Amino acid sequence: MSVLEIKNLSHRYDDRLLFDKANLSVNNGEHIGIVGLNGVGKSTFINILDKRISQDEGEVNYLNGIRRGYLDQHAELDKSITVMQYLSGAFDYLFEKSFTLDEIYEQMEVAEGEELDRLIKRSSKISEELVEEGFYDLEAKIKKVANGLGVNKFGYNTVIGNLSGGERAKLMLSRMLLTENDIMLLDEPTNFLDIEHVDWLVKYLNGFKKTFLVISHDAAFLDKVCRFIVNIENGRIKKYSGNYSQFLVQREENAKQYEDEYRRQQAEIKRLNDYIERNRYRASTAKLAQSRQKMLDRMDVLQKPTEISECHFEFPYSELNAKEFFKTKNLAVGYDEPLIENIDIMMSSSDKLWIRGTNGVGKTTFLKTILHRIKALNGSFFIHPEARILYLEQEAVFDDSAMTAVDYYSLHRPMDNAKQVRQALAQAGIKGETATKPIVKLSGGEQVRVRLSVLTKSASNFLILDEPTNHLDSIAKAALLNALKAYGGAIILVSHEREFAGEVCNKVFDAKGK
Repeated sequence: MSVLEIKNLSHRYDDRLLFDKANLSVNNGEHIGIVGLNGVGKSTFINILDKRISQDEGEVNYLNGIRRGYLDQHAELDKSITVMQYLSGAFDYLFEKSFTLDEIYEQMEVAEGEELDRLIKRSSKISEELVEEGFYDLEAKIKKVANGLGVNKFGYNTVIGNLSGGERAKLMLSRMLLTENDIMLLDEPTNFLDIEHVDWLVKYLNGFKKTFLVISHDAAFLDKVCRFIVNIENGRIKKYSGNYSQFLVQREENAKQYEDEYRRQQAEIKRLNDYIERNRYRASTAKLAQSRQKMLDRMDVLQKPTEISECHFEFPYSELNAKEFFKTKNLAVGYDEPLIENIDIMMSSSDKLWIRGTNGVGKTTFLKTILHRIKALNGSFFIHPEARILYLEQEAVFDDSAMTAVDYYSLHRPMDNAKQVRQALAQAGIKGETATKPIVKLSGGEQVRVRLSVLTKSASNFLILDEPTNHLDSIAKAALLNALKAYGGAIILVSHEREFAGEVCNKVFDAKGK
């Protein structure tokens, strides 16, 4: 049974045609991954599905009565309420029934005869509904889901205003899962999850009986939870049966077919245009030319095949050979109170260290401490005096909404000329008009590519990277992986992607809170 039908969807974002008369049918119970290269419109698509953006043309129709939920990691939450109050809000409809039941009980105290019989019947019905929907075990139900995502580690009585961005993302995902909508729309749900909580989410989604569509650049995650893949490419939305690995094989074959169709159609368009130009002004052939023009007007013109945004990253290495390059001794990091204590790490100038641990435990705080952005609470750390450090923050904030990729690069490397700027951005896959658009309008993956393009132009021997793969598509992620594997210096990598970190790093530090 179809729960969602998309017909002739067309939509432009700025001057880019993202969808061109695209169609898609989603059936009840399907588990679908949404994929595509950075900038093709995946987040725009899911926002259209949630009716947050109105499409230019076409229809998006849900089956009557279908309840949907959208994971918006940037949503504003009431910062004054507690974690448990927010999670309990998923069941407001049950609390309303409970309040109604209490009112009925009060009315029953003074009612008589038929009115009393009516109230008894109504109270019995509501009471049964509350029992069936687990109202009296709500706290246990809430904690079962929320604990699986690690919410218990930052406390149910904690005020939301005191949570980190990653902790709020976990909280929103927990509430969405508790709501049990008929269709879930998930945009990068694993970005702020650590490994054990990704594993829990995989089990949850595999047991989910209803429908979900999920955007993710984590191939291993998609392989585990998806039975269908929707690929956005060339203005089309094409659905494939199978997991992500199976999709890649099918997609390569279809891409070749599409390129052949496009070339044949372009040749036919050229032939018709040539005929029309030669014959439109001759009386004897004018009607034939008009006939060819009608054929041309009725033609469903294919978009030019998407140019794969190939990118190349290379981090210039400033050679240094030191056995004691970076070390900590009984280091404690945090703000008012320690988040992580007794940190003892030893790294040579060629070691690659993976820092893993639950979200909110203090991994980013540790990085900011060793970068001297915040003070250590206890202990000490040493960085070789000849260390040349490059740091990639997890999330960038662009204060100037008009700043372009060219502007951003030039701001950080003012000595590079215009040609060098364009070349550096092009190597990162930021080409043409993309380089001159406001950076806030680029996709998350394109923004990461821009930031990486700056880092790859400075010699270093110490890379400190906080979740560098967030938002990157498969092409950019593979390019980054190759660059890090080839890098001769030391690396500290915070990442929730075990496959990626496992290929880069030779050491692991488990960040554990107090």
